[in-house]
Amino acid sequence: MSVRVGAARLRALLLTLVSFLVVAGTATGCAGDDDRPRIVVTTNILGDITREIAGTEADVSVLMKPNADPHSFGLSAVQAAELESADLVVHNGLGLEENVLRHVEAAREAGVATFAAGEAADPLTFHAGQEDGPGDGAGAPDPHFWTDPDRVRTVAGLITDQIIEHVDGVNEKAVRDNAERYDGQLADLTTWMEKSFAAIPEDRRALVTNHHVFGYLADRFGFRVIGAVIPSGTTLASPSSSDLRSLTRAMEQAEVRTVFADSSQPTRLADVLRQEMGGDVDVVPLYSESLTEKGKGAGTYLEMMRANTSAMAEGLTGD
Repeated sequence: MSVRVGAARLRALLLTLVSFLVVAGTATGCAGDDDRPRIVVTTNILGDITREIAGTEADVSVLMKPNADPHSFGLSAVQAAELESADLVVHNGLGLEENVLRHVEAAREAGVATFAAGEAADPLTFHAGQEDGPGDGAGAPDPHFWTDPDRVRTVAGLITDQIIEHVDGVNEKAVRDNAERYDGQLADLTTWMEKSFAAIPEDRRALVTNHHVFGYLADRFGFRVIGAVIPSGTTLASPSSSDLRSLTRAMEQAEVRTVFADSSQPTRLADVLRQEMGGDVDVVPLYSESLTEKGKGAGTYLEMMRANTSAMAEGLTGD
């Protein structure tokens, strides 16, 4: 009996020792991770861009999950704490991350370097279209700058400077080499988009979307924004019956029969518009405000823009 007890105690002692070693090793690993430069990014689009630039020089943590809505996503207590322990916080700004701004401001007050990408992208103001009335937010800054790849090139260059200035321990040459490579990819994207859109006749270069998100793309590539099902720059707004009637009239006058809706959002509102116009409306899904998971169509910013360009060209030409 005493032998059994002794063996049991020995096993318990060994288990305790193993657990202690695992915990100690984990703690040591965490300390090492804490010594790595850390960048926290709010949206997954900016997160992808930042990772391309930082490469292996810093850990980049992205708060917004794939397919999330930047207007409505919030942070856990752990994620909020991440912001205040970062070397650099990159966020969109201009009111996009409506539930995250106070946490970014708290990090700034705690001494963390923060960079508002949208504010540095020569922002446009919302315009609700030519026919559908003023719309909610008309005249306010438009945060959706990433639909213009040229503005993304500008922002990517500024993120590069921010990383080098504020993130200690990174290799400046490696970061700048990453940025130069990515800048070339963005330039190629712009050229490809220009060629793709060139096939769309002038009288078909009219956009109707689920909400106002493609103003920068329209400005850069010569499209007219007719209106949106939700006459606002945020998905948190809702259309009224008069909004839908105004948009229906605008679409009929412009002879527009295609609505582009965010692929991560239900298309119910666009379907309602289809019913308003007698069913003769095509609803084309686009990736507008969030990346998808890898391999799901828009796992990176470059993939998202190429997928959208192809879908828009096909939707507006009928090819």
